[in-house]
Amino acid sequence: MRKITIIAATAALLAAAATAHAGSLGRPCTAAPQTSWLSIEQLQSKIEAQGYKVQKAKLKNACGELYTIDKSGSRVELFVDPTSGRIVGQL
Repeated sequence: MRKITIIAATAALLAAAATAHAGSLGRPCTAAPQTSWLSIEQLQSKIEAQGYKVQKAKLKNACGELYTIDKSGSRVELFVDPTSGRIVGQL
């Protein structure tokens, strides 16, 4: 019974950590005003030019969040600076 509790607690901590980072890795990708950001379509084009297949894209917490498939077929969530399209993190 104790093993199950430890495993459940570990799983809960891992899920909480993933959730905390899912919102733009816990920090904004830029401090620039929204008027200087690229459109979501422009961000998607920049990422696709790097070989990713974008499945979903959104702007959240001053960060572009793009749900993609990489060249090897793996799912990758990318966090992108909305002013440049530069990848600043991934999960």
